[in-house]
Amino acid sequence: MSRETRASRSERTENEVARDLRADGGEQLATTGGDIEAAIRENHPALITYITAGDPSLEDTKAYVEALDRGGADLIELGLPFSEPTAEGPTIQAAINRALDAGTTPAQFFDLVDDLSTEAPLLVMTYYNMILQYGPSEASRASKGGATTPRDKPDVRSFVERAADAGLSGIIVPDLPAEEAGPLRDACDDHDIDLVFIVAPTTEGERLDRIMSQVSGFAYVQARLGTTGARADVSNATHDSLTRLAGYDVPKAVGFGVSEGDHAAEIVAAGADGVIVGSALVDIIADHGAGDAPAAAELEAKARELKQGARRGREEAPEPEQP
Repeated sequence: MSRETRASRSERTENEVARDLRADGGEQLATTGGDIEAAIRENHPALITYITAGDPSLEDTKAYVEALDRGGADLIELGLPFSEPTAEGPTIQAAINRALDAGTTPAQFFDLVDDLSTEAPLLVMTYYNMILQYGPSEASRASKGGATTPRDKPDVRSFVERAADAGLSGIIVPDLPAEEAGPLRDACDDHDIDLVFIVAPTTEGERLDRIMSQVSGFAYVQARLGTTGARADVSNATHDSLTRLAGYDVPKAVGFGVSEGDHAAEIVAAGADGVIVGSALVDIIADHGAGDAPAAAELEAKARELKQGARRGREEAPEPEQP
C-alpha cells in the first residue's frame, strides 16, 4: 500500500474509527500517515509493537498486523528476517528462524507491506547487510544502462526506494553505528523516511550527541544491556536513560523487556513518550500454529492491555516543576 494511499484514505471501517477513540474521555485522535513523530506526539503515550514478518507465514503476519492495529498500536515494526540477528534474544531469534524456514524473502516482505492497510504507520526493522545486498537503485541502473554488475560502493538507495514505494514510514537498523549511517541517512531523507537509532544504557557524551543528531521519528531507548526478551520487571537503567535523554527534543520510546501493562505504566510515568513491545507478542504467536485464529485475538487483547497501561502511566507521571 503506497504512502499516498495510506495518508489520503477517506473511507474508514467501524474498527478504524473506534481505534481513534483511544484517549480518555473519548476524544478523537488524528491519524498521521507516515509521520512517525506526529503519531507518537498525537497519540501520546504511544504503543509501538514488533512482530517478525513471515512467522509462521506471511498470511498470518497480515492478520496479526491488523489485530495489533485494532488493539491500539500506534506504530507497528515488522522484522525483515536476517540469519544473524545479533541484537535479538532467543524468542525473536526463533521467530526469525521460523520465518526463514517458511521461505520469507525481502521481495515477499515488501509485497506483504504493499497489501497491508493500517491506521498505524509501519516500520521495518532489519540488519544492514539486508539493506546493502538488496540491489542497485533506479539511479544506479540508469547510470549503467540497466546493468546490474557489482558496484564500487554499497548502494543502500534501492532498499529505501522500495520501502518508500511500499509506504513504510521508518527503518530501524540495530547493527548500524551512527558514525557509518551517512549514506542511509541521506537516502532516507530523500524519500521522507525516518531512520531510528537505538540508544544503549551506556551511551553518553559525544557519541550520544552524534546519535541524537541523526535520529528521526523517535529514539529507541534500550531498557537494559543485552538482547531483546520479555522480562518480569523494569530495569533501573530505564529511569537513568530517560533522565539522560530528557534534554533532547525528540520522542523517546523504551524497548527491550517490556511485556505487561504495568511495565508500560512505569516506563511512561518515568518520562517515556512510548513503549516498544516485541518478545511478549512473539511469544503469543509461538504458542499457536499457522492459521490459528485465536492468536490474532490474543494479540489484539495484549495490545489493548499495553496501551491502557501506557495511558495509566501518563496519569501517574509527576507534574512538571514550575519555573
